[in-house]
Amino acid sequence: MYSTLAHAKQFLVPHVHRNDAVSSPLGFDLNFSGLNIHRENMFLDDPEDSTFTIVSDTRYSSVRSFEDLNLSPEVIRALYVDMGYRRPSKIQAITLPMILTPPYKDLVAQAHNGTGKTTCFGLGMLGRIDPGLKAPQALCICPTRELAIQILEVLQKMGMYTGIKMECAVPSVTPSSTSVRDRAPVTAHIVIGTSGTVHKLMSYKKLGVSKLKVLVFDEADHMLAEDGFRDDSLRIKKEIDKFSPHCQVLLFSATFNEMITKFIPRVMKDYNQLCLKKEELSLEAVKQYKVYCPDELSKIDVIKNKIFDLGDYIGQRIIFVRSRTSAKMLHDELVGDGYSVTTIHGALSVEERDKIVKEFKDGLTKVLISTDLLARGFDQQQVNCVVNYDLPIKRGASSSTRDPPEPDYELYLHRCGRAGRFGSKGSVFNLLCLDTDKLVMAKIERYYNIQVPEVKISERAFQGALRAAGLL
Repeated sequence: MYSTLAHAKQFLVPHVHRNDAVSSPLGFDLNFSGLNIHRENMFLDDPEDSTFTIVSDTRYSSVRSFEDLNLSPEVIRALYVDMGYRRPSKIQAITLPMILTPPYKDLVAQAHNGTGKTTCFGLGMLGRIDPGLKAPQALCICPTRELAIQILEVLQKMGMYTGIKMECAVPSVTPSSTSVRDRAPVTAHIVIGTSGTVHKLMSYKKLGVSKLKVLVFDEADHMLAEDGFRDDSLRIKKEIDKFSPHCQVLLFSATFNEMITKFIPRVMKDYNQLCLKKEELSLEAVKQYKVYCPDELSKIDVIKNKIFDLGDYIGQRIIFVRSRTSAKMLHDELVGDGYSVTTIHGALSVEERDKIVKEFKDGLTKVLISTDLLARGFDQQQVNCVVNYDLPIKRGASSSTRDPPEPDYELYLHRCGRAGRFGSKGSVFNLLCLDTDKLVMAKIERYYNIQVPEVKISERAFQGALRAAGLL
């Protein structure tokens, strides 16, 4: 049935009073009376204003404060004091009661990029852990090493006072690392990793799943896509079903295309669903533009003379390209002319990738060229400009074929979502050169029912575009 939050009469979850002094398992007292915790009633928009469609046969109530959830005082302390949270975002307010309320039904949740999905499933995992049980109780699977490390860092902050142990299951940095066969069994309470490494750990019986309570697929549409990580994901789910048949499954992503939506009932039976209409997916906080370039040399000139030179007034920038070859070519062109830029793609060693991401996150580099390795989930608050040097097209499509290529609509949205995190301002410049570029852009506009304005190649025009985006 379709349920609206307005139907709820009362909260379904216990309340933690902020004046309560509680004892921590780490040996110190937490007294919330000393914290400056805001409790206004207008933290959230009215539920009727929500653009989400909720499909559920259970009625839930949204929450207006993290204290209204069944979270430990240690987690709440980290959220308010150390991480600077003031209130749940809309998706957090809606989904966390669904995740944390018995009987812990499965959930498929879709929301805009940068709205706090990681916090949703992170708190969902932390809220279910028994710290006294030294065994994996929550598992999060995601598509890339970079995203797994990022999620681990967020959860470590949330759980910093809890005594909950966490481990990242990603490919080893050095070949000399202990092999999977020889390593000790995983005893961390929460494991975050890529599907290949997690599956390998399970195959060697190093990652036990008999105590697992929560299984999360982040960027779930990609994890379940036929051309993504479906095979490993299904093997992992099948193994968990054997030993933990009641394990709660959470699927999170900004996008779920029709094919994935039809596939989900094959792996989940009785689940709550939170979704957005396709036309509501385009990011309102991010201003999108198209720039017509007469040739590829002009595209490079736009990067140099507009994105770099005008970019001194704004924050960090990510330039997305379609291939490693394009990444190297653009990198060499820019560095050869004295521009400071770093480049990341899947062919680099994991040490190089880790170093490049760390430098960018630390603000040591301002412009990053990337393949779609960082298109999904990569969170850097200071990024407010994205450039699509190449528009994303679906795998197997080629601009050399007679038929125009099919855009990768979901990937376009994820790329745009690297700017304008958590409602901040952002801009996206789509550089169009070939006739096929224009056809792909037109398809994207029709698909999302948007009109992307053109920006002329002039300093005045680009300044106007950045000003309209709130960046100048």
